[in-house]
Order: sequence, then structure tokens, then C-alpha cells
Amino acid sequence: MLQTDPCFLTAAEAAAAIKAGTLTSERLVRSCLERIAVRDADVKAWLHVDPAHAIRQARELDKRSPMGPLHGLPFGVKDIMDTADMPTTQNSAAYQGHRPTRDAACVAIVRHAGAVILGKTDTVEFAFNARKAASRNPYNLDHTPGGSSSGSGAAVGDYQVPFAFGTQTAGSHIRPASFNGIYALKPSWGTISREGVHLISVMLDTVGWYGRSVDDLTLAAQAFRLPGIDDSPTKSVADMKIGYCETPYWSRAEKGAQTAMTAAAERLRRAGASVEEIVLPAHFADLADAHSTIMFGEGRVAFYNEYLANGHVLHPELRKTVEGGRGATPERLVAAYDLADVCRKEFDAIAARYDAVLAPAATGEAPKGILNVGDWIFNGLWTLLHTPCVAIPAVRGDQGLPVGIQLVGPRLSDARLLAGARAVQHVIDVEAEERLRVLLAA
Repeated sequence: MLQTDPCFLTAAEAAAAIKAGTLTSERLVRSCLERIAVRDADVKAWLHVDPAHAIRQARELDKRSPMGPLHGLPFGVKDIMDTADMPTTQNSAAYQGHRPTRDAACVAIVRHAGAVILGKTDTVEFAFNARKAASRNPYNLDHTPGGSSSGSGAAVGDYQVPFAFGTQTAGSHIRPASFNGIYALKPSWGTISREGVHLISVMLDTVGWYGRSVDDLTLAAQAFRLPGIDDSPTKSVADMKIGYCETPYWSRAEKGAQTAMTAAAERLRRAGASVEEIVLPAHFADLADAHSTIMFGEGRVAFYNEYLANGHVLHPELRKTVEGGRGATPERLVAAYDLADVCRKEFDAIAARYDAVLAPAATGEAPKGILNVGDWIFNGLWTLLHTPCVAIPAVRGDQGLPVGIQLVGPRLSDARLLAGARAVQHVIDVEAEERLRVLLAA
């Protein structure tokens, strides 16, 4: 397979070629299917792909006038999201063969914007702390692609599809982006409908997407009409002010994360940006416990019906959450909600002074094995604070695996944050060609 094959284009490049008439959706979809045929027996990103159905979708789109910013582009769907024309199994023994009658809202929106739904990607069961996906890291099959958006991260990282949905309740979206050397947007909480997506936590669950450039992320943001996305200004790196935030959990950072943060900050400074260290107030250190309390307290409620109907086949961790709540007492929940309210306002005020806040995206390189999908400590606080986050690849660690960083902004500043990320992506991500070379050699 050659680098010139359409599957190796970014979504933005493919969209431009389709618009110019030099590429058809069918040719792009066939190229992705060929890549899947070559690689997915090893990477195991997908739970369901119907090549004939995907090609029919593409041919129909090639007959139509452009439907929207995603016209003709293949999209992978995390298998906790309902799809009317494909199974939705939740990677659970209780849902094998389950066929919803309608699309999740996020799936319906990208269809209306012209996307081809290529298939369903593997996930940790219910995207919670349960049985793991079979997916492997495309850079080293002995390592995890992260979770719970395991298949989505691996599929985009391995050039099997240009776009895929992920979700984040703790760190399930941004962390796999770091592990697989790709870009991701976790939008501000509440900006993307969760209708038809299996619920864990009302306070935390967020739908996002993966791509291979900031322009890719922006295309999907346009499809979802994120506030201000059509009016976001062009920025110059030399005019930018970046906050450098190791967070209260920096002691958990491994060498890969330390290297990624240092490299990103140095590259930004060399490009002329002002980089200023941020030390968050001491009580932000309590956000990790607050996050866990809310996740398990609301998770107990969300899974109670599954427990009653399918408790005999649910993973023991899910049953434990329902039966005990993992210590999420009413008193602890109220305290967690109150702390989050305080910290959201405080962080918004801090972040408003910067074009973006630079923070770790993961503790380091992807762990070995698929049972350990990684530590969410550098993600959970942003999920709880409801901030937008953009993942950008930064370095490769000592094991040769990608490690990224994330840019964070105040709540509902998604368009502004994407504009800043677009300005700095080529300053921070200097190894895109090398990542492709490594995968082509695999």
C-alpha cells in the first residue's frame, strides 16, 4: 500500500479533493477498506464493518450535491452509540446482535453533514470500568491503544479511517489520542447531544472525535455548529500567550509525559510564543477524588437497570459499582458537586488570560498489554471542569510510542481553542511524517 493512497490523506485534505472533483467518496472508502483488510486482523479496531454497505453509501453521496462539511468522508462510530443500520453491542455479552431502530444524535448529525458511517469501533464494555476491547496499539501490537475509545483511537491512528467518535467520562478520549499519535477534540460539556449514547454520568459524559489534524477537528466542529466555529480568527504563534500547567498530579507523570511537555513548551518559545507557568490553587488537587465520586455515584444510577436485567452477564466491576457505589455517599457527592462548581469559575478566570493552556494528555507512553488502558489522572479534572480540550501529538518516547499534549480553554471557548491549536500544531507536532513511516513499515 502506497503513501499516496487516499486513506493516508487527512480528512481536510480528502474533503478538499472531493470538492475539487479529484477524489470520489467511493475511492476514499475503498482505500480505507483495503487498509482495514491489510491491518485490522492485527490491530482489531473494529467490531463491525460491512464493506458493501459502506460502498453503497459512498456511491450515493457521489451522486449528490455536497450535503455539508463531511461530504463523502468515512467516519468510525464507537460501539456505545446507536446506529440504525448496524449492531450496537456496547462490547457486552448482554447486547450481542442488538439492533437499535434509530441513530444516536451525534451519528445522525454527521450523516446529515455527508459522512459515510464506515463501521463500529471496539470499546471497553459500556465505556466503563469493565471488560476491555480487543484493540491493539498500531505502533506496537503488544501495547494498548488506550480506552475506553480503544478501537476509534487505533483506527484513526492506523490510517484505517480519517474520523472516529470517542467519548470521555474520565480520560477515555484524549488519552487514546496521545497513545495513538492523533488529534482529538473533547468539546465543552453539553455542546454535543448524548441522546442514543450509553450514559454513565450526566455530569461528566462528553462526545468528541478524532482526526489527524486540527483542520479535521474543525470540519466536524462545523458539522456540529459549535458556537463561533465559523468566525474563529486566524492566529499567529508569535502573538500567542500560552499557560503551562503541569496540574496538581505532576508526580504521576512518567518520562514520556515530561518529555512531551518540555518539548512542546520549548518549541512554542522558539516560535515566538510567550509561555508562562500556571500553578492551580491547592484545592484543585481534590478534583480527582471529586471526579471519582461523581463518576461512581452517577454510574451506580446509570447501570442499575442493566444490573436488574442482565446482572448475571455484567462484568464484576459494573456489579460492584451498582451494589456498593464505591463509597459515593450523598454527603461526598454534594461536596464533589460543590467543589466542581467553585473550580470551574476559578479555572475559567485563569484560562481567560491565555490563548490556550498546555497540559499533559497522558501519564506517558501506552502501557504494555490491553488490560491496562492507561491512567486518566491528567484528564479527569478537565472532564469535571467541562472545559474543551484539543489533543496534539508531540514526541515519541523511549519505547518508540507516541506521546501527546493537550490544549485546554475556558468553558465554551471551543472555537477559540481550535483556532489556537491550528496555529501551533505544526510547531508542536514535528513528527507526523515519521509516524507514518513507522506505520508503513509495520
